[in-house]
Amino acid sequence: MKNEHETGDYRLDLQVGYLLRRATQRHLSIFSQHIPQLTSTQFAALAKLCELGPTSQNALGRATSMDAATIKGVADRLRAKGLLVSTPDPDDRRRIHLTPTEQGRALYEATFPKAHRVTMDTLEPLTAEERSQFLDLLLKLT
Repeated sequence: MKNEHETGDYRLDLQVGYLLRRATQRHLSIFSQHIPQLTSTQFAALAKLCELGPTSQNALGRATSMDAATIKGVADRLRAKGLLVSTPDPDDRRRIHLTPTEQGRALYEATFPKAHRVTMDTLEPLTAEERSQFLDLLLKLT
């Protein structure tokens, strides 16, 4: 049997971007059920900030694969929720340092076990071997 690449046919529902988007939608739906207080990008920023400790907004953006505009918006929303504070760098007023608040650390500590559950629920249709292979392949693509 010939695949679409050999026949020249194009089926959207077999394209990598389409399938990754569908998988992401599944993951985000599961995430919002388990951790409704934060979006997945807010959780990623808070988790990485708790891991790294005080860091610049730009460095946090790089560490979470968010562009400058996205990390700024995420940091603004986390600040508005009282989960982090920002302070200007005394040597470079253009640089902003972010630090998780006690409330931010407490929320992270309360939610990271749920984040593990999100991963397990997202990968639930796969066998243990398939989960490992899938994550290895995703790592290879990034």
